[in-house]
Amino acid sequence: MAVSRQTGSAADGAQSASTGFRETFGAEPAGVWTAPGRVNVIGEHTDYNDGFVLPMAIDRACYAAAAPRADRILRVHAAQLGETVEIPLDALVGPGSAADDRDAADPDMSPLADPAVTGWAAYPVGVAWVLQQAGFPVSGADLYLTSTVPVGAGLSSSAALECATGLALAGVSGFDLTTAELAHHAQRAENIYAGVPCGPLDQMSSAFGQDGAVLFIDTRTGEVRPQPFDLAAEDALLLVIDTRVSHAHGENGYADRRAACERAAEFLGVPALRDIALADLPEAFAKVAVGLDEPTARRVRHVVTENARVQQFVAILNHEHFSLPPLGHRMMQSHASLRDDYEVSAPELDLAVATAVVAGAHGARMTGGGFGGSAIALVDRGQLDAVQDAVRAAFAEQGYAEPQFFPAVASAGARRIV
Repeated sequence: MAVSRQTGSAADGAQSASTGFRETFGAEPAGVWTAPGRVNVIGEHTDYNDGFVLPMAIDRACYAAAAPRADRILRVHAAQLGETVEIPLDALVGPGSAADDRDAADPDMSPLADPAVTGWAAYPVGVAWVLQQAGFPVSGADLYLTSTVPVGAGLSSSAALECATGLALAGVSGFDLTTAELAHHAQRAENIYAGVPCGPLDQMSSAFGQDGAVLFIDTRTGEVRPQPFDLAAEDALLLVIDTRVSHAHGENGYADRRAACERAAEFLGVPALRDIALADLPEAFAKVAVGLDEPTARRVRHVVTENARVQQFVAILNHEHFSLPPLGHRMMQSHASLRDDYEVSAPELDLAVATAVVAGAHGARMTGGGFGGSAIALVDRGQLDAVQDAVRAAFAEQGYAEPQFFPAVASAGARRIV
């Protein structure tokens, strides 16, 4: 969905969704649910390698106003597109787990060969499909979706949509979802129904977000440990620089990178690259470079060093002599690794990162899957105008579209608000 690049409070979002529902469907919604986008502060492309990530939910969100229907029709309206999709729930058939396997990990995450709908509607419809396949009693519903998360900016607009949809369908159908179940089934919807091979980072960020905190997530165990992230106390902020270069995971090299990591893990005889210790990296790199190829060895190097950087970042956050420059340094290391070893950056991202640092940011890096999207910069408030002006001028000099800027505010996760 195309979205407004302006944001407002949750109350504003709820009012907009409620008003839109009434105008679209001619009735009152039973409730409004919301789920945020996210910024990944550090820990990129480690989640599908059973590794560590450090995201935070942001104050850009998807809002879902919904009401039950007496029939088994799912009708979904996308406000920013002005489009409505209608489909019988009984038409959503396909392989899936039985109700008593609801909490089990699905060994087969391959996409459906022929989903009933495609495009933007595959995300909310996919959530309904996954919940039905897991044995939840999904009822017919009218669903009105509106979002303030920029699409294609690497801020998980799809995960926000999926999590808001999951809570709304549970709410109008009369069943409960735990936070972990919500994240799990939202990820399954994206993997299987929408056909995007993402790891759990995006959906866990949207589901588990907390005000004023980043989330240290062990994607193997599912453990989520909130970490205080009070940049205001340091008179600083995390600035999002949306390059406005659209990225789409389903149409880029994301799947190729994941497949390379899986081949390397199998070749090295480990369950996932998370199991390669930093001290063992030189030997692992050499083995993969000779036995497979040098680009795959560089993918391994990125994942192993990125996992270490996440752990170092968290240690700095919790150090009694906390300061911002060491965090910025880890961000710069992360970006260089994503650019050179994982090769998922883009010229616009590289320019935004380099320019922000020269203009006074403590550090910067691309965030999200890459191939476009957004960068983030750790900036003292006194340097904010200088950083924005410098990036804007650098983009103009290269003939790029004007970037968009906004602060990333650590916010609460998916929830009902009306």
